[in-house]
Formats: sequence, C-alpha cells, structure tokens
Amino acid sequence: MSHRRLEIGRAIVHIIDDGQIWMDAGGLFGLVPKRLWSRVTSADEENRVPIVLRCLLIESQGKRILIDTGYGDKMTPRVREILGLPPDDRDRLLRSLAEAGFKPEDIDIVLNTHLHADHCGGNTRQSDGLDARAQPSFPNATYWVQRLELADASFPNERTRGTYFAENFQPIADAGQLHVIDGDVWVTDEVRTWIAPGHTRSHQCVVIESEGEAAIFLADAIPWAVHMERLAWVPAYDIDPLTSIQTKKQIIAWATRHQARLIFQHDPRIDVGRLVETDGRWRVVPQPE
Repeated sequence: MSHRRLEIGRAIVHIIDDGQIWMDAGGLFGLVPKRLWSRVTSADEENRVPIVLRCLLIESQGKRILIDTGYGDKMTPRVREILGLPPDDRDRLLRSLAEAGFKPEDIDIVLNTHLHADHCGGNTRQSDGLDARAQPSFPNATYWVQRLELADASFPNERTRGTYFAENFQPIADAGQLHVIDGDVWVTDEVRTWIAPGHTRSHQCVVIESEGEAAIFLADAIPWAVHMERLAWVPAYDIDPLTSIQTKKQIIAWATRHQARLIFQHDPRIDVGRLVETDGRWRVVPQPE
C-alpha cells in the first residue's frame, strides 16, 4: 500500500491506494485497435489490463472529504476471481486510510463521482459475511450523490444493470446519510464538483482550488493519461462517447488555463501529472513526489 500527500494551497489531498483490478482491454480502449493500444500497455493472456483504484481524502476547512470508495468487499468469490483480486485482500481502503492516519469515524463527507461499482462499492460493508445486510462504512459521514446519477442507478437498463447495485447506495439512504445534489456544487470554499458527462449522464470530477493553485480528480472522465493525450480514445464503458470527447476538451482547456495538477484514478503509471504542449500536441508529464 502507498500514500501520497499533496498540498493545493491550504487544502491537503491524500491519494489513497485501493489496490488494482484487471479489466478487459476492449472496455478501456473501445474502438481503438489492439495494434495501437498495445504500444501503451500490454495485456495478459485473457486480454486484461491493470486498472489501479485510487481514492482521495481531502482535508479542507475543517472537513475530511473522501472521494469514491473503490470496489469494497461485497463481491462474490467468482467476481473477485474475474477482477483478479486476491481472495484474502480485504478492507484495502480502510487499511490505506489507517496508514494515512484516518479512521472511518473521521470522515465527514463521502462524495461519489458516480455510482459504478468500482467507485462506490466501499460505501457500505457487510461485517458479518456476504449474507448480512450492508451498512454504511463511514458512520459519521453524509454521502453526496448527483440526483440524475442516483436515478440512473436506481432504475438501470440492460446495459447498466451490471455495474449499478442498490447495496452500494440504498443502505445509505435507509440510514439517513444520503445527501442528493444537483449539478455543480461547492463542498467547501476550496472544493467543488464539476459535472463531466459522457461516461455516465451526470458523472462528476472534483476540483480543488486554493491560494492560486488548482488540481482536478478526473475519475472516469479521463481514466488514463493516454485518454487525455488522444481525444478519440474513448472507453467502451462510456454511454455517450461524443459527449466524452467534448468533456475532455473542456477539462484540457481549464487545466491548461489554471496550470492544474491532474489526478488520475485508474492509470497504473501516472497518479499525478500536468499537461504540456509538445509539437502542437498535449502530453501528460508525471509530477514526482
């Protein structure tokens, strides 16, 4: 496990390790031929590529804000096998938070970028085994979820029902800890959400701005740096790829204007980077610790 700490003005950002899964390369790269994406990464014998799971813990104006909660531990042994998760690797997020100095009770706000299982599975946990009822993982937190995302997760269709699971959000509502938001909102004076559609209809990024410094947590708007460098590379998971491309253009324009640090949730090579222009093309340069 690893923990990286950033200072964005007065805000403190902890990048929290939630492990790694293996996902089909066709999902990550969509229509891009293997001959092209294999120059960027290699796949295993099942055509899977590594997907890192990172969450953020932001300390801002007296609030401790957890951005996303990973897959959690409610998967069946078969799903864990498919994802390449060791059967005994449990409570990864909670252990990583503890390594950074935080207990579940310390979290004031959990903000889900969206409600796909790899981003909100750790919202709840079953302390007494898979047959037990799920309970909120963070007992003192309010969980912030976009209204449209909650509606889509509550009434999934044939395409989305494989990644929207009520056990990840309904127990939060039942416990009275759900806070539904609508559009871009300020969480503190330094932290705000930014609706970045394409991956889902109301997927949101998280922006940190303080004392002239800026950073953005890209979540699934831009999962790997190469998706930012090559606009046409859009994951098959995105429900609206053309909107995804427009979202990426808007993020690039904002990030270059503010010289923002880019925090990648899933890229196994780059956790934090900046955009630089080289020969008329944008390139993501890793930022060392």
